[in-house]
Amino acid sequence: MRTPQQKIESGFGAKSTAAEVIDGIDLGGRLAVVTGGYSGVGLETVRALTGAGASVVVPARRADHARTALEGIENVEVDELHLDDLDSVRAFAERFLASGRKVDLLINNAGVMASPLFRVGPGWEGQFATNHLGHFALTNLLWPSLTDDARVVELTSAAHRITGIHWDDLHFERDPYDKWQAYGQSKTANSLFAVHLDELGSDRGVRAFAVHPGGIMTPLQRHLSRDEMEAAGWFDEDGNPVGQFKTPEQGAATTVWAATSPQLDGKGGVYCADCDIADIVESIQPGGGGVLAHAVDREAAARLWEVSAALTGADAFAKTA
Repeated sequence: MRTPQQKIESGFGAKSTAAEVIDGIDLGGRLAVVTGGYSGVGLETVRALTGAGASVVVPARRADHARTALEGIENVEVDELHLDDLDSVRAFAERFLASGRKVDLLINNAGVMASPLFRVGPGWEGQFATNHLGHFALTNLLWPSLTDDARVVELTSAAHRITGIHWDDLHFERDPYDKWQAYGQSKTANSLFAVHLDELGSDRGVRAFAVHPGGIMTPLQRHLSRDEMEAAGWFDEDGNPVGQFKTPEQGAATTVWAATSPQLDGKGGVYCADCDIADIVESIQPGGGGVLAHAVDREAAARLWEVSAALTGADAFAKTA
């Protein structure tokens, strides 16, 4: 049964924190994998999950830096993973599968935003490769390790409003590169990935959710100048973030809610924001509530899955002769 893309009135909201939404939930004996779980929203996600008793594996581009950032948090293990390098993704997945452990929560949190053009692999545009293709491959390669009631959480963004998928020019080989178009495409892709993964995995009991954490000042903004952020209205005249921004603890709340809340038992394939399923809207207002229809379109999600499987060679659901 498909989950309606509409609010369920969870009782939580934009100001809720990760600690609040996970209060009373026991994750003892559960294992989570959180990409990028050593900075910003990812770090607060790890804090909340371990605080509820989970063990967490953090795949990280900068493993030594991650270990330093996570120092003092118990039941955390760091391993190396470069999402823009499929060989690195495969190597991490092989190491994890060889350990024989099972994954209860897979949180695809890491990402890059509005970067200058960089290309990886066979010439893939870097934001699409890092934010979407790397997580697509990782999830498919780890699929055998997921438990039958696992949840997969895919971090997306209100930036999906910028654009749908550039089907005829995914990697900006023909059109001039625009860092916001590239970022918006990758965030739409993140949402569509969750939609189709849920459709494929729900018969087994694995559910997937797309999560917009909200606007948060984190290292994700490292490619933006202060002038750009001021021009976007992100700071007041004194240089302070405007009211629409959340703290990292608030930003992690929707991720943690989607990953653990019993309110979502038997549900999936939906875009969540502010600790609730989002309504479909015609425009995204300041604060980022709601989702545009193109980011939860099931036909587009199925098409993107086929394209991504062909590009990465990773498809846990491929039919064999």
